Amino acid sequence: MKTAPLSLALIAAACLSTAVRAEEKFEPLFNGKDLSGWKAPADNVWYLVNDGILQIRSSPDQKGSVLWTEKEYSNFVMELEFKFISGTIDSGVHVRNEDQIQIGISGSLKRDMTGSPYIPGKGYPVEAEGVKELLKLDDWNHMRIEVRGMEYAVSLNGKKVMTYKSESGKEKGPIGLQLHGSRDMAIDYRNLKISEL
Repeated sequence: MKTAPLSLALIAAACLSTAVRAEEKFEPLFNGKDLSGWKAPADNVWYLVNDGILQIRSSPDQKGSVLWTEKEYSNFVMELEFKFISGTIDSGVHVRNEDQIQIGISGSLKRDMTGSPYIPGKGYPVEAEGVKELLKLDDWNHMRIEVRGMEYAVSLNGKKVMTYKSESGKEKGPIGLQLHGSRDMAIDYRNLKISEL
């Protein structure tokens, strides 16, 4: 009898989770054929499309760049897969312009901060948990980024690793894929999709 409230709580939580997932209707953010829907630089040598994969590569002069979506977003869930190819990976997903979810090595901390938020002026206010055990260095990784208001949540390979509430984030803006400057690096992305909430 004493377990009834707990059971009801679990049922309620499951129903809430189902309801949240039910509102998600994903659309491709990358069509696997070209950079339609993205603002590629005029002298683009960083972002290449090959057999359904978005290949991000350093230029010979190691100049940095960000590939921005043409569309702006407010609340959304984004899912993607990434794979480290070579070099010192320093990439990430810009969330509505400036705030960023790191993928790879932090240039300032000199260690992997995948899944952690990088906030201009604050650095990394929180660090994603359990990433070392979850991150596949030689295979594809799945990342889920949830943006609701100023709250960000990140899951890596099926496990939530970070939640953070931004005090400086924008209400609406484009999504960007970063290639950090002064790096010799190569990273692949695929299966990018988004659900606006």
